[in-house]
Amino acid sequence: MPWIENSKYKAFGFLSRNPHFSTIYMAKLKQFRSPDYQRIKLELSDGDFLNLDFQKKNDKKAIILCHGLEGDSRRTYMNTCAEYFLSKDYSVFAWNYRTCGGEMNRLVRMYHHGTVDDLDEVVKHVIAEGFEEIYLMGFSMGGALTLNYLGQIKTDEKIKAAVAISAPLSLKSSSDQLKNGFNRVYLKNFTYKISRKLKTKAKQFPDLIDHSKIKLIKTFDEVDGLFTAPLHGYKDKEEYYRKASPIYVLDKIKIPTLIINAWDDPFLGKECYPVDFAKNSKNIFLETPQKGGHCAFPLIKTKYSWAEMRAYEFFNPEITSKGF
Repeated sequence: MPWIENSKYKAFGFLSRNPHFSTIYMAKLKQFRSPDYQRIKLELSDGDFLNLDFQKKNDKKAIILCHGLEGDSRRTYMNTCAEYFLSKDYSVFAWNYRTCGGEMNRLVRMYHHGTVDDLDEVVKHVIAEGFEEIYLMGFSMGGALTLNYLGQIKTDEKIKAAVAISAPLSLKSSSDQLKNGFNRVYLKNFTYKISRKLKTKAKQFPDLIDHSKIKLIKTFDEVDGLFTAPLHGYKDKEEYYRKASPIYVLDKIKIPTLIINAWDDPFLGKECYPVDFAKNSKNIFLETPQKGGHCAFPLIKTKYSWAEMRAYEFFNPEITSKGF
């Protein structure tokens, strides 16, 4: 411990045991309306903004939700999680990264796995609202971002615990994994959406973004080498992968943090399962269900997924101390 090898999550039926079905069902097929959010435009210190959706239920306890790559605050996995925590008397804050949530940001800067300063501004806003207990939860890229934040920034004592779901702990490992077999379907979807945004950015900032290079995008090698790294101050994609991979800062995390990475996750390479590290860690709890897909973990007889239920258990102080 705290490697939780024998996860309580059990896939049901033939289809749910298929990682691609679970992943696609939760991402594309399942429908779940977003909560009745209010939205504010959170102005940032560098002159840009983030769209922050929220619903206040409890003036003492709140959860901050971080979405995945090319997602937004109202994806199905975010909605079921938000609704579940609202039902458990948490206030919910679901934020949209720069370029996400239906509105393009002002600056040339976009988002990536290492944008901990943006999450920090969201956290500071929630703290300023007067909450006494704050919990963090991220999905996929949002999980990596949450872990990077906890490992790189000295957190306020009001941040009590965190959960990362289907988190790419090693960006290179995940990038390579998406080049294999059926996983290329996911890769093509991501690169198509990112390319569209880059074309918009190239129109905004023609002197900073070379429109002709966008057509070269085939994998994340081109996305990160040609755009992510140079636009965000990294020497090259190798430096970006190294500095934005949370695997390198897990030992710096000081609060109870649960990582749930299913063994059958089609997005995650072998370096995203740091079992040996977890066995000797005080604060990192690694749970590795045999099945679950990517940000999926479907259940029967409930509209929620297992991920938010497990997170709620972990955030319970009596359970958090044990990690299971």
